[in-house]
Amino acid sequence: MDNSEKRLTENPGGKNHGSLTVRRSQKVEGTLCVPGDKSISHRAVILGSMAEGKSRISGFLPSDDCLGTIEAFRKLGVHAKRSSDTDIRIDSPGFSGLREPGDILDFGNSGTAVRLMTGVLSPSSFFAVLTGDESLRSRPMGRVTDPLKTMGARIDGPQDGRNLPLAIRGSRLRGIHHVNTNKSAQVKSSLLLAGLNAEGPTSVEEPVPTRDHTERMIPFFGGTVRRDGTGSVTVLPGPLKGREISVPGDFSSAAFFIVLALINPDSRIRLENVGLNPTRTAFMKILDAMGVRSLGVKETASGTGTEPTGTLDVSFSEFNGIDIPAEWIPNAIDEIPALSVLAVFARGTTRIRGAAELRVKESDRIRSMCESLSAVGVSVEEFPDGLSIHGQGPEPRLSGGKVDSRNDHRIAMSMSVLGSRLPPGVTLSIEGTDFISTSFPGFGDLYNRITG
Repeated sequence: MDNSEKRLTENPGGKNHGSLTVRRSQKVEGTLCVPGDKSISHRAVILGSMAEGKSRISGFLPSDDCLGTIEAFRKLGVHAKRSSDTDIRIDSPGFSGLREPGDILDFGNSGTAVRLMTGVLSPSSFFAVLTGDESLRSRPMGRVTDPLKTMGARIDGPQDGRNLPLAIRGSRLRGIHHVNTNKSAQVKSSLLLAGLNAEGPTSVEEPVPTRDHTERMIPFFGGTVRRDGTGSVTVLPGPLKGREISVPGDFSSAAFFIVLALINPDSRIRLENVGLNPTRTAFMKILDAMGVRSLGVKETASGTGTEPTGTLDVSFSEFNGIDIPAEWIPNAIDEIPALSVLAVFARGTTRIRGAAELRVKESDRIRSMCESLSAVGVSVEEFPDGLSIHGQGPEPRLSGGKVDSRNDHRIAMSMSVLGSRLPPGVTLSIEGTDFISTSFPGFGDLYNRITG
C-alpha cells in the first residue's frame, strides 16, 4: 500500500519527534492481536531478573520502554537474550547476585520502569544512578522516594530526591505500612518490590484499588503476598525462582481499536488474546454506562495462571454522554485520552473528573487533549482534575489541520483514531509521534490494515 492509499502516513523529521498525517477511513474491519501488555512486560522482566535461575517471557512487548528495562538489568549483571522480538530468555543470579552498574541506568520515557526500579534497587548492596529523558526528568518521583526513605532507603537527587536523576546507595530496609493516597499502582508496586528484600512485612493500603499485576505475579515467582478485606496488600521478604510466563495483549492498546470500531459506521473488529484484568477494564464499565451494546467479551484460559484474557468483538454503536463516576477513573486512567475521543461522538456531554493524575503523565494529558480536541472543532472545557467534552453525536462536524501531541504516545494514537472520521479530503497532521513506539510498536501498520 503506498502512502496515497494509507489512512495514516508517517512523516519523519517533523516538529518535536516525527509526525503523522491522518485521513478518513474507507472501512474498519478485521481481526488483530495487539502487542503484549506493557505493564505486565515490565514486571515480568523485573521479577524474572530478581529471581534466581532461568525465566522465559513470551508475548513480551518489544517497545522502547520495555527494552530499556532489559538493558538496565544487563548492566546489573543479568543475562537476557531475545530469541525473537516477543520471546525473552533470562538467566539471573537472583537479587543477591546483582552487581553495581558501571554506567548510569537510563529509562528513557518510562515512568513505570524508573519508579519500580527505584524500589528494586533501594535494598541492594551497591550504588546506582537512575535517569530518563527530559520529559521523565520533569515527572514527580517523591511519591515513590518519600515512602522508600521511610523504609530506610538512601536516595539523593534534585528537590531532595523528588525528581530525576536519582542516586541510590543501597541500604537495609524495614517493612512499613503505607496508605496509597496517590492511587498509583506504580507507588504500590515499587514498595512491594522493595519489600521483597526488606526486614519484616511491607503493606500497602489502597482506599481505591489500583492495577494488581505486581501482587498477582510475585506469588507466581514463588514470593508470598497476603491480602485482607480492608484493601491492604502485604508482601513478605523472600527469594524468587525463575519461571516461564506469558504476557497477554495490552488492554490499553486494544482500547484505541475499540473506539475506532465504535465511531465508524459498518465497522467490525475482533481483538484476540486481550488481557482482561478487572483492575484494568473500568473502560468497559464506562462504555456500558454510555449505552454501548456492541462490545462482546469472551474470556479464555490464562497463559500465565494469573491474568485473565479473552476475545473482544466490537462494532459501530450510538451512545450517550455521561458524568463518569470518579471512583472508576483510577482503573481507566490510561484509556482517558481514547475515551475523550469517543465522547466527541456521544449524544450529550461527557464529564471526566477525579483524573488529576493525568497532569503528570508523559504530558499533561488533560491540557493536551483539550488543546487537540479544540483544534479540530470540538467544544471542550478544562478542569484542574479533568475535562468536559460536548459530544455532537455520530456525525460530528470536524476540521483538519495540525495538532501537537506533546510527544505523548496516547495523545498521538487517540487523535489518529479521531482522524478516521474526518470529512472526505480533509487531513490532520499530528506532531510528536515517535514516542508511539514506547508502548505500541507497529501501531501505524495495524491502523492502516484495519482501516482499509
